[in-house]
Amino acid sequence: MNDAWVTVLRRDLLLALRRRSDVATTLFFFLIVSSLFPLGIGPEPAVLSSIAPGVLWVAALLAGMLSLTRLFATDFADGSLEQMLLAPQPLALQVTAKILAHWIVCGLPVVLLAPIIGLQYALSGDALLVLVLALLLGTPALSLIGAIGAALTLGVRGSGLLIALLVLPLYIPVLIFGAGAVAASQHGMSAQAHLSLLAACSLLSLVLAPMATAAALRISVE
Repeated sequence: MNDAWVTVLRRDLLLALRRRSDVATTLFFFLIVSSLFPLGIGPEPAVLSSIAPGVLWVAALLAGMLSLTRLFATDFADGSLEQMLLAPQPLALQVTAKILAHWIVCGLPVVLLAPIIGLQYALSGDALLVLVLALLLGTPALSLIGAIGAALTLGVRGSGLLIALLVLPLYIPVLIFGAGAVAASQHGMSAQAHLSLLAACSLLSLVLAPMATAAALRISVE
């Protein structure tokens, strides 16, 4: 069972390395969106620091959504998804490996780039640290929840818009807690409560999302 999980994870990472343009699209989107706000609003540090939590989290959220349509599309097109359904290993376990690969490729680079972008918004060192921790705890939930939408819209024309309509309402708690953690740090308050809620969202998503995604994939393939 562990060998199958590692095989799926390794395969998806290798495919992502071969499609570097797709990965670059996600990163460039995050960089461009988050970098345009300081240019459009102006260089006032107080204004930039006040909007930074929301802007950076929304940019990270939208950047992750760009790649959701490709999460299962390749496997669906080449027949690999049907083999996964017929395999003796639990489908939810294989789905977990694919979601982890998606987060490593699309979520983790955003977490690493966020402090650099945060400097444009005049964020303090403490706020940057909280931003990184919040993204590290919250972005896995975005990938897990997004996988459900990607599975439900698999093979549907215009799936990108449908995914957005399905998952954006579920993203709202993660967005609120993530931006709230950075804002609390900026105002000298403890961000521990927000970070704990983000961790809870990711853990709850880890428990429920793979099973929901596996069920949605079976429905989409049938």
